[in-house]
Amino acid sequence: MSESRFSIINRTRGTTPRIPFAALKNAVLGSAYELSVALLPPSEMRRISRERKGKNKASNVLSFPLSKKSGEILLCPATARAEAAAFGKTSPQFLAQLFIHALLHLKGLRHGATMDTKERAVAKRFGF
Repeated sequence: MSESRFSIINRTRGTTPRIPFAALKNAVLGSAYELSVALLPPSEMRRISRERKGKNKASNVLSFPLSKKSGEILLCPATARAEAAAFGKTSPQFLAQLFIHALLHLKGLRHGATMDTKERAVAKRFGF
């Protein structure tokens, strides 16, 4: 995979989680898809959620298709960490699930049984 097809920026104070982001992206969207991922602190995610969704809270994940072959995913590890236990998952497991969820949205899927099934299959394939 060309490095220009995937980029990740960590704007939090924490370390980048040990999640196979590029491999997950390739499994769901293919190696030709150009994806940028940003890990953001709650304040920045709250601002973007307010601007884009009209919600004054830090979303755990947002995805934005830019074209048929490119997109962007924004993740808020702090929000995911706070919500993980409610879903019976560790913080890395939940963050990976959110990433997979966003990838499927970029692929064009909407919430529902088909998306849930594909999400579980990808998560299982990668050991989450």
